[in-house]
Amino acid sequence: MAILIFAFRFVATLVLLGATAWGSGLLLFRLTGMTAQVAAVGFGVAGLAGVIGLWTGAARLPLSFAVVFIGLLGWWSGLMPSHQRAWIPELARLPSIAREGEMLTVSNLRNFNWRTESDYDERWETRRYDLTKIEGIDLFLSYWSGEAIAHLLVSFPFADQPPLTFSIEVRREQGEEWSALAGFFRSYEMAYVAAPERDLVGLRSHARKEDVRLFRIAATPAQARDVLLAYVADVNELAARPRWYNTLTTNCTTVVYTLVGSVAPAWKFSLPLDPRVLLSGLLPGYLQRIGAVRTDIPLDELVRRARIGERARAVSLDDPDFSAKIREGVPAGRP
Repeated sequence: MAILIFAFRFVATLVLLGATAWGSGLLLFRLTGMTAQVAAVGFGVAGLAGVIGLWTGAARLPLSFAVVFIGLLGWWSGLMPSHQRAWIPELARLPSIAREGEMLTVSNLRNFNWRTESDYDERWETRRYDLTKIEGIDLFLSYWSGEAIAHLLVSFPFADQPPLTFSIEVRREQGEEWSALAGFFRSYEMAYVAAPERDLVGLRSHARKEDVRLFRIAATPAQARDVLLAYVADVNELAARPRWYNTLTTNCTTVVYTLVGSVAPAWKFSLPLDPRVLLSGLLPGYLQRIGAVRTDIPLDELVRRARIGERARAVSLDDPDFSAKIREGVPAGRP
């Protein structure tokens, strides 16, 4: 009996400490100023008191904390995402995509002229794409802080025009700073950006000087079409109903994983869960393991040949052949 009581208290302690950490973080990031700090510290003290009560037999302490925590959950669940905020200009509009037969019409396609990250010309367009002209899928990873973390872009080349590229972004308000920790606590909405590569890739290669790498996926045109249509459905879903961004569960990699997984039964490879899906910078090793990129080329060599940042910076973003030139020397998706 004593062992069971100890085990219960130990597990309950872990639960209480986890709830305390989460609740304190929520208060710290969702409230403002001194109120946030006082509330977070106060909640932390209440959680520690609950743990002490578990081990001393003062049941009122953990029960009181449970009541407070349930109230906090109620407040958290009432936080609603919105499309109606003062967004930064580059995320001010969400794309929507209409389909008529094999033609897609993309509205609010972003095509900015980037000189620096803060100096650019705004340009929003409407473009049409023929699904019968889709050629495959390409994936860009843009590294800015070590090898473990990168931003993911998914691009769909077409035979008759430049590729259509998608990015999943944190939709920040004007004056709002990005924090990975804040991203756990319903602090940011999610946004899609649909754009040509000169915008999405150029922002990272030219304006931000990031280490951009390109991997060509072993997908047939039919598979690429399936994935693009999955994007179309989710882009329109987000345009109709706002969604919270989450650093862990709803980010630039996990959303893509979910979209591809929705059409995976038709593919020749499956999508097992892998930690590299979360550590997006390590994604190339995962992609090679499932056969989504070339397996006849050693991973180190594939990564070396995927580095297009320097080559991209040598090409003007106004060059109509920008997308073709950055692909020179990058291995095709299939031998």
